[in-house]
Amino acid sequence: MLSSVPGWDGLRDTLVNVSTGSHARSSGSGDPVRRRHRLWRLGTPLVVLACGGLFVVSANNSEGTDLRPGRYTDLASLVQDEADSYADLRDRVAALNAQVTMLSTKVSDRELSRYQREISSLSDPAGLVARRGPGVTIVLSDAPEDVINSTTGNVNPLLVHQQDIQAVVNALWKGGATAVTIQGQRVVSTTGIKCEGNSVQLQGVPYPQPYVIQAVGDQTALLAAVDDDSYVQAYRDDADDPDIAVGWNLTVEALLTAPAYDGLTDLNYATPLKGSTS
Repeated sequence: MLSSVPGWDGLRDTLVNVSTGSHARSSGSGDPVRRRHRLWRLGTPLVVLACGGLFVVSANNSEGTDLRPGRYTDLASLVQDEADSYADLRDRVAALNAQVTMLSTKVSDRELSRYQREISSLSDPAGLVARRGPGVTIVLSDAPEDVINSTTGNVNPLLVHQQDIQAVVNALWKGGATAVTIQGQRVVSTTGIKCEGNSVQLQGVPYPQPYVIQAVGDQTALLAAVDDDSYVQAYRDDADDPDIAVGWNLTVEALLTAPAYDGLTDLNYATPLKGSTS
């Protein structure tokens, strides 16, 4: 038998010891399976608590709004929100400037008084004084949505661009307008109009269409200037074309108010380097 084989008894004792030791380890506290189970039991509640905390933080920060701006599909509303936010900041700046002006008038200084008189004389030509009187209102707008969606070619003629707004404003200036506004904002010598996506930026602020342009001045002269401008006439021809149908509406107003310009009046300009020969 095997028991008669030399060395069998020692080999049997070794196998028994190995088997017994392996069973002891599998049932002890060092079992990897049990360790994993304990980690899951401890980790799962912690993960759930962390997720709950993130939900609470997101809800508090959002205050009922969407934290993912990429989901906004109404770009016009988003542009309007940005414009409204800028208007709030502009009103705050105007209030602070009014306080500075009031405090400056209380300073008794001959040189300062001279500068204040000079500023007052230039305020009206610079557009810093409100203007009231008869005038005209012109509204430019994109073509109707069904016209835009049905076109298979270039859609640019169906949209209002910065050059369209500038052409109307320039025609009104030629007609002797004493004040011009776009979207209710006073147009001054530093006003910039720029296309930005599906909106137009006015002095760095985006505005959606329709674009309302108002001018204070002699109505007969203003209307004649608009009629005589070739670019504006081409735009009006497009407005009459049913395949383009961009918006054009002109109204004669008995009384208009052009508010004073209340934006930034600081000017930035370049100066030549010292020793430059160019």
